[in-house]
Amino acid sequence: MHSFGYRANALLTFALTILALMCAMASFSDNLNHPTPTAQVQVLNINWFQKQPNGNDEVSMTLNISADLQSLFTWNTKQVFVFLAAEYGTPKNSLNQISLWDGIIPAKDNAKFWIHTSNKYRFIDQGSNLRGKEFNLTLHWHVMPKTGKMFADKIVMSGYRLPEEYR
Repeated sequence: MHSFGYRANALLTFALTILALMCAMASFSDNLNHPTPTAQVQVLNINWFQKQPNGNDEVSMTLNISADLQSLFTWNTKQVFVFLAAEYGTPKNSLNQISLWDGIIPAKDNAKFWIHTSNKYRFIDQGSNLRGKEFNLTLHWHVMPKTGKMFADKIVMSGYRLPEEYR
């Protein structure tokens, strides 16, 4: 006959093995999620486009941002950080990224949204490279999980152009 200590050890080992197996299965199930978020951004108006006294170009825009990011939320999602960036190239830098708007989505209920706003952050180029410039608006997101590694992705929307003349 086995002693009490031996039986307690066997029961504890069995319980921890089952717990580890359940944790591994739960973690694996989160990898099976293939999100399909959607987004659209409209530039409604160029509020101003000017050359600053120091020679830099500055743009202010009115935007309509609509997105459905609900598919990013699983049992393991704590929150999602999302931001809209203007991306363009110049002779000096092949990729310039300027954050125009950002937000934190704390729950799936808030992940489908429509926002009418001006750019939250200043759209400034170090130089006078923005006149007539084509640029992309890119919606980036970072999924912050309750456990595990962070996941990031983006949707690129092209076909935007700034005016040829300052306003």
